[in-house]
Amino acid sequence: MAGYTDTKQEHQRRLRRIEGQIRGLQRMVEDDKYCIDILTQVSAANSALQSFAIALLEEHMAHCVAEATRKGGAEAQAKVKEAADAIARLVRS
Repeated sequence: MAGYTDTKQEHQRRLRRIEGQIRGLQRMVEDDKYCIDILTQVSAANSALQSFAIALLEEHMAHCVAEATRKGGAEAQAKVKEAADAIARLVRS
């Protein structure tokens, strides 16, 4: 079971909102809107994606990583490294 199973519907709603923001960006470009207005919306979409990623990462750590660390061993080390790598990717983006 995925760590986000309990909040799956909420995540899907957030992603649909983000999808709408991206479609709005496409319309803005099609309509030749002012560059700064488009960039403002790009920033909002990036922020929404980052917020989603952090929420998903928190759930992953609370569920998958915590469960693996309770069991211990190589799986625990692998899950912690996997989470650390995901955090590094988020920080770089």
